[in-house]
Amino acid sequence: MSFRKVVRQSKFRHVFGQPVKTEQCYDDIRVSRVTWDSTFCAVNPSFVAIIVEASGGGAFLVLPLHKTGRIDKSYPTVCGHTGPVLDIDWCPHNDHVIASGSEDCTVMVWQIPENGLSQPLMEPVVVLEGHSKRVGIVSWHPTARNVLLSAGCDNVVLIWNVGTAEELYRLEGLHSDLIYSVSWSRDGSRFCTACKDKSVRVIDPRRGTVVAEKERAHEGARPMRAIFLADGKIFTTGFSRMSERQLALWDTENLEEPMGLQELDSSNGALLPFYDPDTNVVYVCGKGDSSIRYFEITEEPPYIHFLNTFTSKEPQRGMGWMPKRGLDVSKCEIARFYKLHERKCEPIIMTVPRK
Repeated sequence: MSFRKVVRQSKFRHVFGQPVKTEQCYDDIRVSRVTWDSTFCAVNPSFVAIIVEASGGGAFLVLPLHKTGRIDKSYPTVCGHTGPVLDIDWCPHNDHVIASGSEDCTVMVWQIPENGLSQPLMEPVVVLEGHSKRVGIVSWHPTARNVLLSAGCDNVVLIWNVGTAEELYRLEGLHSDLIYSVSWSRDGSRFCTACKDKSVRVIDPRRGTVVAEKERAHEGARPMRAIFLADGKIFTTGFSRMSERQLALWDTENLEEPMGLQELDSSNGALLPFYDPDTNVVYVCGKGDSSIRYFEITEEPPYIHFLNTFTSKEPQRGMGWMPKRGLDVSKCEIARFYKLHERKCEPIIMTVPRK
């Protein structure tokens, strides 16, 4: 009998989360109550953007990161949409550009002034019109400038050239139902989608074809999510037939069976996955949960290793995720979340303890 190591070696086994002090939170924000499973929050090293309640139309707040404390009710918002805003995404190449998708069927791209807003921003730089129903997903291309993907409730995926406001690719007929999530691969050559018809598809946008498809990736009827990992594998979250929440890892070359499958619990909030390609750690935040679970993805079976859970008292309405270049690495920070409560936004810092 060989003495196998009972405890797996991992640098991230002791990663711990810490909420910041109360005075470093963003207080008195009326977070949107739209029933849509998006993160409601987008963060970059300069600003935090949060979708908020707005009477007659849709709006979101853009706050400079240092503007913590209580936010005045009259603080200016970005308010050019005529319907509620469903999703926002910062451009990875320019920290002052943000895209928003809304129920009014349009996608708008905004230029945020250097020091944040001093008056309400009503005029977008570009308005992209091409969807016939509300736009629930916007996502910038990870490597190419000025390329934006949008997906609507008309089951169409559009890829735009933002500089000239034209449609580059229109992908119709690939999805038979509502698209829940879209995720670009690391180099941006393909993207994967999770759809209400329970299929996960890998799509090559230039050819407009489905490269790989897995039907019934999760048996349950509730929303799924799928994200690309750095090595081209796909990580999905969804529900089993008994409405238990599941995580799965798939190899795009062979989608017959998942490489790894884990059941979590039987709560009913959709799970939002966030992935850090440098450390290969996936963070899973459930809507309406008060915890963030994190898992390490490795090359050897069982592939998905549970690391730990960060728990707090209050449930989260949404979650923002800071890109790596906005973290304080001198303090061994490997991730930072911006957790939305009903009336505030609270940063949570994930750190690897030094020995």
